[in-house]
Amino acid sequence: MFRNSAKYLRKLAGEIRRFAGARRAATAVEFALIAAPFLATLIAILEVTIFLFAQQVLQNAASEAGRLFMTGQAQNSNTTQAQFETEVCPMISALFSCSSLMVNVQSYTSFSGANASEPALTFNSQGQVSNTWSYDPGTPGEVMVVQLIYQWPIVSGPLGYVLSSLGNGHAEMMGVSAFRVEPY
Repeated sequence: MFRNSAKYLRKLAGEIRRFAGARRAATAVEFALIAAPFLATLIAILEVTIFLFAQQVLQNAASEAGRLFMTGQAQNSNTTQAQFETEVCPMISALFSCSSLMVNVQSYTSFSGANASEPALTFNSQGQVSNTWSYDPGTPGEVMVVQLIYQWPIVSGPLGYVLSSLGNGHAEMMGVSAFRVEPY
């Protein structure tokens, strides 16, 4: 009986040595172990990079749009909110859908009373933004805040990486410009 056990253990030890010495699929196994975290990190880096680039484009558009009010161009031409949105659209059309852009223009008497914080978006039953945005072009000497708001779609990575802040697969992106209207 012990003779059969010893024979069996020698055979098992030989197979364990052969298995431990095999290296043919080691690379494939190692890649399979690191592929998911590597792809998740790569997608996260790309997504954050594109998000930050788009954020900068929106911020530049808000600064350019603010100049229209600061110099009195929008006030002198009696620009309506729809016309203003049409003027802003070419500044962002490379990355953004103009129909999804939200514009909020407010005027204040002083910088201390100005509100440039991120607006809370409200959604209707179809999941569309139902906020009412103001459009007050201001007069010389007033402080103005121009906000360009956009819902940026977010792609979820393989490990659930999400940059979303709205809960609907989008992140709120905003460009803000605050300034005092020059005498014109």
